[in-house]
Amino acid sequence: MAYSDKQRNNYQEILSGIVDSGLNKEEQQIISSQGSMIKVRKGSGKSIDSLINMCSNNYLGLASHPQITQAAHHALDSRGYGLASVRFICGTQDIHRQLEERLSSFLGTEDCILFSSCFDANAAVFETLLDESDIMISDRLVHASIIDGMRLSKAGHDTYKHKDMKHLRKKLELHGHCPRKVIITDGVFSMDGDIAPLEELASLAEEYDAMLFVDDSHATGFMGASGRGTHELCGVLGKVDLLTTTFGKALGGASGGCVAGRSELVELLRQRGRPYLFSNSLAPMMTMGTLAALDLVEQDQSLRQRLLQNMQWWRDSLVDAGFIVVPGNSPIVPIMLYQAKLAQAFAHRLYEEGILAVAFSFPVVPQNQARIRTQVSAAHDLEMLQEALAAFVRIGKELDALGKTKAELLAQKY
Repeated sequence: MAYSDKQRNNYQEILSGIVDSGLNKEEQQIISSQGSMIKVRKGSGKSIDSLINMCSNNYLGLASHPQITQAAHHALDSRGYGLASVRFICGTQDIHRQLEERLSSFLGTEDCILFSSCFDANAAVFETLLDESDIMISDRLVHASIIDGMRLSKAGHDTYKHKDMKHLRKKLELHGHCPRKVIITDGVFSMDGDIAPLEELASLAEEYDAMLFVDDSHATGFMGASGRGTHELCGVLGKVDLLTTTFGKALGGASGGCVAGRSELVELLRQRGRPYLFSNSLAPMMTMGTLAALDLVEQDQSLRQRLLQNMQWWRDSLVDAGFIVVPGNSPIVPIMLYQAKLAQAFAHRLYEEGILAVAFSFPVVPQNQARIRTQVSAAHDLEMLQEALAAFVRIGKELDALGKTKAELLAQKY
């Protein structure tokens, strides 16, 4: 056999090490639609639990919205299940271009191009637009998809300390000789929930003749006065050269993503972007569903307002209870526990108390930075949040994790 027992044992030892260190990732089988309350089948058993969902990217609660599901049904009936082709052969429908134009208008950019995911969008950008004489300068906490995308490019790569504009300035001066420079950041950083200083980033980009790239996946649809994202929130509409985002979070929670930005950059991605040229086009139901999601975002500001109220209440309540919460102004509210085994034990106890919130540990976050990343939604009501908070406090007391410093939490045995 080509795959020997020795090879099998080697991989089993790696997996055992992951489990022993408390770093294993467990998947829950949800047997309902996505929402603030979900039904979950535990393991391979027959028992079904109803849980308050505190870890979904469904920020506006649109994942099961009837207007979106109706649009998806209409797409299935009128446009079929899929295109069975890439865009430039026979995979482009008029609704694809409609969505691109609609997104470009909503995001305030010159043009837009669709991808099957934002991961694919980030994989396409740097390889296509940069060469070996150029430089990419990224925040050290950018998303994994950006990191993988940068690895595909022949351009040089450097980093700046998280949100440290003085350090970025030094790096821009260091690489001033490069013909093309790109400053790369998340809009909202997914593990910590903090927001990039886009006004300062845009100013530095202009000063040093650099392009500005922003992945706004955790902001599109609800941040800013009309929900356009962090570039609207920070007052830099029109100053972001490349913006990537997803339809898999606030915009309906399904799949798909895009690159929006300068028209010539978008056109070059259409001509040479490998994930675009060699991947099937976005399914009709997702295309029309996202169009419906944009209708809801632009027509109904109450969802956004409810989300903002919920996230402020949740964040303030956790801090008042004695948890260490990463400062921020987004629906991502990480509770820092630092030890992977403590975070895992905490998540298991939450499940027993009727709350779904997942432990994040290495390699998703750095070593000794384990946490429970909670996320609130417009679909949560105050009663749900109060019930969830009571469970967090009970378990925090039980595991002696309340009112502790980082050093104290790391010193404890679990």
